[in-house]
Amino acid sequence: MTALKLGISTCPNDTFIYEHLIAGNADSNIEWQVTYTDVQTLNEMVIKGELDVAKVSCGVLPLINPSYQILRSGGAIGYGCGPLLLSSKPAGYSKNLKTQLPGKNTTAALLFHFWHNQEFPDESINVSYDFFDQVYKNLCNKKSAQGVVIHEHRFTWERDGLYLLQDLGAYFEAKTHLPIPLGCTVARRSLTDDLVLSIEKEIQQSIKAAWSRKGLVTPFIKEKAQIEDDSVIEEHIRMFVTDFSFDIQEKGLLALKTLFSIT
Repeated sequence: MTALKLGISTCPNDTFIYEHLIAGNADSNIEWQVTYTDVQTLNEMVIKGELDVAKVSCGVLPLINPSYQILRSGGAIGYGCGPLLLSSKPAGYSKNLKTQLPGKNTTAALLFHFWHNQEFPDESINVSYDFFDQVYKNLCNKKSAQGVVIHEHRFTWERDGLYLLQDLGAYFEAKTHLPIPLGCTVARRSLTDDLVLSIEKEIQQSIKAAWSRKGLVTPFIKEKAQIEDDSVIEEHIRMFVTDFSFDIQEKGLLALKTLFSIT
């Protein structure tokens, strides 16, 4: 039995993908030791080499490329699922106001910089960083004027009285005609090829099992999620768990390559 350290977020798409893998199966030769935390913390843990396998932001890939490889399964790549630039007030985007981002190494931060550089070339960028759920809370509490939100908050911003400034994912799609590469699963390059193939197979089996059950939202998923509304959780899963999650495909790899060529 091989013991591996796995890191995933508490977001419904991650717990949906990995629930059956974490529960284990009789045929597996892998014992998973799981860390659940926010995506920026996962990015930082992988930068430090603290995890064997992890779901991370695509934005962090250039920093970890020497030590980690991208797996073909377990990612979050798709259409119409990108981060949103929101305002706490009914006003347009202001270059002079600070924009909160959900972590320096997140894809959301990368897409914000891409949009800003395209729309406001040669203009300085005024940003700060916080955990993704705190960015949202700060907007809702009017403690920040502008922020980029991700995950389940994509579905609740109108209900909570916030205002859309820019759909950053839609902007990337319009410019590239490619799906949005938000996150991917990576594994240490030091792992053997056979072990990596076993990991990819287990992730795919876990995804198949999740889609085949009667209900998408399980107690495990709901316990980890930041929200309690089953309909929002299910919408989250259907948006972020795509065919690219099962296999990244050539178009997914091209989206990754393009992301880093234009930002």
